[in-house]
Amino acid sequence: MSATNSLPLSLKTSPRLLLPAGRHIGLTLASVYLAFLILAAIAPHLLTHGNPYGIAPRAAFTPPCWQHPLGTDQSGRDMWTRLIFGARSSLIIGIGSILLALSVALSLAIPGAFGGPVAEQCVKWIFEILFSFPTVVLALLLTALFSSGTFPLIVAVGIGAAPGYGRMLFGQFLTIRHAGFIEAARSLGHSPSQILRRHLIPNAFRPLLIAGAMGVGQTIIWASSLSFLGLGAPPPAAEWGTMLAMGRDYIAEAWWITFFPGVAIVMTMLATTSLGRFLKNRFEATTP
Repeated sequence: MSATNSLPLSLKTSPRLLLPAGRHIGLTLASVYLAFLILAAIAPHLLTHGNPYGIAPRAAFTPPCWQHPLGTDQSGRDMWTRLIFGARSSLIIGIGSILLALSVALSLAIPGAFGGPVAEQCVKWIFEILFSFPTVVLALLLTALFSSGTFPLIVAVGIGAAPGYGRMLFGQFLTIRHAGFIEAARSLGHSPSQILRRHLIPNAFRPLLIAGAMGVGQTIIWASSLSFLGLGAPPPAAEWGTMLAMGRDYIAEAWWITFFPGVAIVMTMLATTSLGRFLKNRFEATTP
């Protein structure tokens, strides 16, 4: 009997399916944190009974204590309450920006890869022009053209992030457009719309899901950066980037006003990245 066959069945699993214990713990923590954020976004009143906009001047700059676990801001608003209610705005901005970015990327990548040489060259030029601007700079330019607010912020960040996802999808489509299953579908008389619906989109779903999961945290950071510069939701909105901007003038005497929103942003980035990497490893492990 060979050494391989003598191994227990549990050890014959592909190495790619085996995750270190530390990574399991990280994925569990990320999942719990994301579930907590989703609960905060859907039903914030289950986690706090306060008013995120209710001011109490006498309680201003209260450090973290039993009554206010994360302290209060310069107007006496409870930071825990504002963070919980801010989860909805931040997740809406992050997920909305990703959905818009992926939609724009698909609308450019599909015609460019399957529309003939002229369309392919035009899409390449569009990507080159858009890539000449860094993502945050492009988002800054777009935000400056629109009024401040949540929806303009979603549009600016989504369009700013679209070139990166578009180039990724465009390269993938160029690779698979002459694949055997595409040629077989054409030889069977399938129309371009059928090929797109039955073959192209399903094959693009996995990388789209991975990119979307990993990109939510990044878009939240970009949106928070714009809000910090005063180009996002106007004060006193319960949005993490706006909360950072409102507390920067008091960071020396009231560190908690900026610290806790910053921690929430970083933790969301880490959690979504961990989830995206897990999906990537899982899909790679199940790919023949």
